[in-house]
Amino acid sequence: MIVTAKPSAGLKGDAPAAASPQGVADRQALALIAVERTRMPMLVTDPRQLDNPIVLANKAFLDLSGYGAEEILGRNCRFLQGEGTSLLAVAEIRAGIAEHREVNVEILNYRKDGSAFWNLLHISPIHDDSGRLIYFFASQVDVSERRKLEVLEAAERRLLKEVDHRALNVLAVVQGIVRLTRADNAALYATSVERRVQALAKAHAILARRGWKDVPLAELIEMQIEPFGTQRVALEGPDILLSAHVAQPLALVFHELIANTATHGALSQPNGVLRVQWSEDPEQHRLTLAWDESGGPAPALERPSGFGSTIIGAIVGRQLRGRFDADWRTSGLRAQLTIPMRAA
Repeated sequence: MIVTAKPSAGLKGDAPAAASPQGVADRQALALIAVERTRMPMLVTDPRQLDNPIVLANKAFLDLSGYGAEEILGRNCRFLQGEGTSLLAVAEIRAGIAEHREVNVEILNYRKDGSAFWNLLHISPIHDDSGRLIYFFASQVDVSERRKLEVLEAAERRLLKEVDHRALNVLAVVQGIVRLTRADNAALYATSVERRVQALAKAHAILARRGWKDVPLAELIEMQIEPFGTQRVALEGPDILLSAHVAQPLALVFHELIANTATHGALSQPNGVLRVQWSEDPEQHRLTLAWDESGGPAPALERPSGFGSTIIGAIVGRQLRGRFDADWRTSGLRAQLTIPMRAA
């Protein structure tokens, strides 16, 4: 059976592409039947209520999560999160909901019995005829088995594709990722490593598309920021091209900075903003970049020594032969990065 809370006023929208008058009249009931009978877990939340609670869930969702109807209706979906859930994935979801846009993300969730599963989550906003947001629809797919196979296959494919003269720099950074990443449990460690390797892979993909020619600095930053929304981010600076040996490790530095901003810093707050400015000194062949957050929470005491800072320091100091200075102010991080335009 389908389970519902007391939803707000009726759902509106365009009529089906082909429907009789009676079919149009009955579409709301037919939609509920379709949702109930599908084997895909589905639920609906109401953003007009406090904390965007679940107002409808089908039996497939109850079976997947292990919860009863009375345990989930009226609650926010975050009860599915646990100690191994990536804060970056949560930040992507939060940004999509705040901006009323679709979200597609794989996230580690937990059933009522504590067992973990990889959830391929799709969230869509639903508007009435006037364009007002009235619901969010979410579907879930358990992709745990697929993930196990993909991890093994992807590791083999990466090794086969990357072992050439262009990959030496990448492998050095990956070794640093594995060595410097720390976490208290295996799931969180694996997720942290995977996210960092994905950030590096994005830079690798841009370089491959451009024939391993220089890559624009702005594009390198934007590709890391994009999953978390760009509405509260200002990028300012001249057109600067970076060599592959600089672009790859620098992409990981930007990943660490935006990860901290999205999960702990300015972009984790509704009114927080991020400003990134850069300039080039042609005579010194040097790039200077300022990372300025405002409207964020006061930093935790341990944050300046977190493993993200460790990775940034190692990459900037050892690999890029540059300097990274961070000022952890009460309103957010203010940092300055200075590196040679072409790494030795």
